[in-house]
Amino acid sequence: MRILYGVQGTGNGHLTRARVMAPALAAAGIEVQFLFSGRPREQFFDMALFGDWWWRRGLTFVSRGGRVDYWRTLAKAGDLPAFVRDVRRLDLTGFDLVLSDFEPVSAWAARLQGVPVIGIGHQQAFRHAVPKCRGGWHARLLMRWYAPAPVGLGLHWHHFDQPILPPLVSPLPEAAADPRKVLVYLPFESLASIRALLRPFSAWRFHVYHGQVLRRASEGHLHLRPFSRDGFQRDLAACGGVICNSGFELISEALAGGKKILTKPLGGQWEQCSNARALEALGWGTVMPCLDSAAVARWLESGVAVQVRYPDVAGAIVAWLREGAGRIDPGWAASVWEGCEVRQVA
Repeated sequence: MRILYGVQGTGNGHLTRARVMAPALAAAGIEVQFLFSGRPREQFFDMALFGDWWWRRGLTFVSRGGRVDYWRTLAKAGDLPAFVRDVRRLDLTGFDLVLSDFEPVSAWAARLQGVPVIGIGHQQAFRHAVPKCRGGWHARLLMRWYAPAPVGLGLHWHHFDQPILPPLVSPLPEAAADPRKVLVYLPFESLASIRALLRPFSAWRFHVYHGQVLRRASEGHLHLRPFSRDGFQRDLAACGGVICNSGFELISEALAGGKKILTKPLGGQWEQCSNARALEALGWGTVMPCLDSAAVARWLESGVAVQVRYPDVAGAIVAWLREGAGRIDPGWAASVWEGCEVRQVA
């Protein structure tokens, strides 16, 4: 079997899932060609796992001040002719299947060339009756047509009695968790806003990863870090809590690691609003609608952590692919969840 695996590169969550899937596919003897899009090629890092990976410009979203900026996003649609050219020039001859983690070039090329395509990722879960915010019709249309796939393997933190799967999560490094250490990842907020939010809480140590940080620096209890996957994973393993936007993958890793969670959904982003609603409904985290020092103070003193032990989802997906993929049987999806355990962390 030869697969083209398309991965959306806006943010790091889609890449994190691909890092879990890559070794499972390789171990099964499946030949995989990875394709990444959504950010400039030079902004991808730690990519050795993916071999001789392909890059396309793709499409992306623009945010400003912690909100999706739809006007700037529409302005970026000037790249649409280049996107259409990339779709038409992507030759899928010799591929048996396209896996698309919300990657539009590979999905549209498969649709035009009649190659089977399977969507994989959190966005696919919204095809089902999972917690959702009201409205969001434009987001629903986007999820349907941005990277179209007839079959979708949806991932979520809980099954919600739907034929979806648990998250794809890799184990964290071994480390003793320090309850006074907090990992902060708010990439859509300005660094100045994050500094102002956290400066009053000098009894805690905040490790802040942000795109505006070019080199490691410390400002008292604020430890500023440029993005590094290895450094990020070490700090995540060693922290007691995480402050983040409401993206799916980091919260999945925090739940698997038993970290308490304070999340601020990206304004104007229906998916993140829905994620925050699901997290609150499960009682597994705390949501603040905006950057709020009072909410941070309450969470630091009383936030509760839950640990969710997820099963080997990558192995289950690979076995399903080798058996011919096709439709998603609800009984099979339910069987994957049988290895899931939830406990409250003291």
